[in-house]
Amino acid sequence: MKERSRLDTPRLKRTFSLNLGDDMVGQGAERVARFLGTGRYLAIQTVIVIVWIALNVLWFTYHFDPYPFILLNLAFSTQAAYAAPLILLAQNRQESRDRVSLDEDRTRAAQTKADTEFLARELAGVRIAVGDAASRDYMRRELDEVHEKLDALTALLQAMQHERNVPEERADATD
Repeated sequence: MKERSRLDTPRLKRTFSLNLGDDMVGQGAERVARFLGTGRYLAIQTVIVIVWIALNVLWFTYHFDPYPFILLNLAFSTQAAYAAPLILLAQNRQESRDRVSLDEDRTRAAQTKADTEFLARELAGVRIAVGDAASRDYMRRELDEVHEKLDALTALLQAMQHERNVPEERADATD
């Protein structure tokens, strides 16, 4: 049976392990990089440097970092030695996110293009189908023409019938 198979028994070995995953380190690096790029950080750093120099120049009894300010330069070197890799790590993470976003954008653009081409083909098919179908205005014009022809034929038939009736009346009148 394994050492940690049961929850009711304590562990025999107590070891400390620092579990820093890539994501945790990366998120910390991004926070530091974001802070190093702010005006607030520059203002704080400027105040610290001014106070540091003022204390070492104006404090007459004890100079903890005399004039060439070697300790201050060491602090800046250490800060730069850690800041540069953290900034590069944050940039690499951002580049990875940008790459994923770009791939998603390309996929979305390709799908949109395919959808647009499909809709264009469908619209062309609908236009062709509608072009073959009779419209309301076309049907109205055709019916009006038929109505006019029927009116003309009706008038012609009435005229012919009237002429047929008129000679009978004339014949009756002459008799």
